[in-house]
Amino acid sequence: MVVVMAPEATQSDIDAVVELVQTAGGDAFVSRGVSRTIIGLVGDVDQFGALNLRSYSGVTDVVRISVPYKLVSREHHPNRSVIDVRGVPIGSDTVTVIAGPCTVETPEQTLISARMAQAAGASMLRGGAFKPRTSPYAFQGLGEAGLRILADVRAETGLPVVTEVIDPATVDLVCSYADMLQVGTRSMQNFTLLQAVGAADKPVLLKRGMNATIEEWLMAAEYIAQRGNLDIVLCERGIRTFETATRNTLDISAVPIAQRLSHLPVIIDPSHSGGRRDLVLPLSRAAIAVGADGIIVDVHPHPSVALCDGDQALTGEDITELANMVRTLPELLGRGLTPAPQPAATP
Repeated sequence: MVVVMAPEATQSDIDAVVELVQTAGGDAFVSRGVSRTIIGLVGDVDQFGALNLRSYSGVTDVVRISVPYKLVSREHHPNRSVIDVRGVPIGSDTVTVIAGPCTVETPEQTLISARMAQAAGASMLRGGAFKPRTSPYAFQGLGEAGLRILADVRAETGLPVVTEVIDPATVDLVCSYADMLQVGTRSMQNFTLLQAVGAADKPVLLKRGMNATIEEWLMAAEYIAQRGNLDIVLCERGIRTFETATRNTLDISAVPIAQRLSHLPVIIDPSHSGGRRDLVLPLSRAAIAVGADGIIVDVHPHPSVALCDGDQALTGEDITELANMVRTLPELLGRGLTPAPQPAATP
């Protein structure tokens, strides 16, 4: 952080700033120029921010020149990362499609959805076994039974599984079945959960909170990285605004901004952002065109009877159109579609 003093600032003004910073536990380095003096601060940036330095006599501006998210920032990691999920890469050279039912309901429904995901060009399977819901009366997921179904479908199809974890106490349980842990929008600032998945030996899909700024999103990723887990994929899933025509407002600009600020891959969830089936394909095109490293979409064999988010699940001709899109559009941007892994041979 740098404090820019006014040309007319006195020595006592400079000394007052230096003394205040040192009292707060930081160090202040004074650099005198021809027309003005600059004071460089070293220490806790958040604590400096609470000092209200701009209100002091002789201070023109206070500029933060170092981001608070050190591990996920591109400052010290200029090359963008590629995250490997059971052999499936998510990164800057390819577009990765993740698809599946929002909620695991039955073995048959999950397997059919996985086959639909494969037909759509997906290389990973998403499915919820634990579901945080706004209403306490809504379906909350099958729990461990749902995790077992996902593991069985993975063995059948070869698709790595990403599923949500909502409680630090169940992280080990979910890790025993899943290939990637999802932290949902409602949990983005559950710091105990972030630390728990940071200590786990699994890649993490971190969704942006519906009310979170991009910096808060990256700071949540920093919580995970600070515990030693840098295998993080960021997911923009729409933010809450005054607009009511869509479920959420997809912040498409978040993709290039997050990619400029962080070395982590960034994908988009067009299903939860739009909340409507007819918006998923247009938003998917926008995601690929803006440079997203992948998309995560809902599919379901019978959306009308789905226990969760049936209105946004793709089916039928939508699957074919999505498949055509992800096989042709990335090539126009110099990228390829991430190939799906094959199931292990059965003896």
